[in-house]
Amino acid sequence: MTATHISRFAVPELDAMPEDLRERILGVQEKSGFIPNIFLALAHRPDEFRAFFAYHDALMEKPGNLSKAEREMIVVATSNINQCQYCVVAHGAILRIRAKNPLIADQVAINYRKADLTPRQKAMLDFAMKVSGPAYEVGEADFETLAEHGFDKEDIWDIAGIAAFFGLSNRMANVSNLRPNDEFFAMGRNI
Repeated sequence: MTATHISRFAVPELDAMPEDLRERILGVQEKSGFIPNIFLALAHRPDEFRAFFAYHDALMEKPGNLSKAEREMIVVATSNINQCQYCVVAHGAILRIRAKNPLIADQVAINYRKADLTPRQKAMLDFAMKVSGPAYEVGEADFETLAEHGFDKEDIWDIAGIAAFFGLSNRMANVSNLRPNDEFFAMGRNI
């Protein structure tokens, strides 16, 4: 695939990117065996690339009461309602791997309410969906429901932050017509 098929916007050549971007991208390639298209597409604007991945890592890689698989569940469910093919496919692959479950990403993407999830996880996704849509309706009842499922205020911040951040990501992926890498489709299916 050529760079012109990755995004509607110009995708710089790897050797023309700032050193820090190139190092990060090559590190990801070494770890995963390919370069996810989001890295190439966002390299169009280096300062935004840096800010995007700094916030991504702060939300998705931090320790806390949400597992890494649960964080990916939020991404997959909310990306589905935003109709973001890239994020559903890419984060679905990551979810399958982190949950060690080849079925979970498809279940969450299609209808998390019928997925093989715990009541706690369904409450988490109910809240994430509200943040992704009618966030103006979030109120004390939402916090009480989440507290009944063992979430504290820091967890609630994390759920909201992930849903909101990926709302931005989904919209930019859709505007740029970002194509998921073919590699993502098969990842984690034979666990």
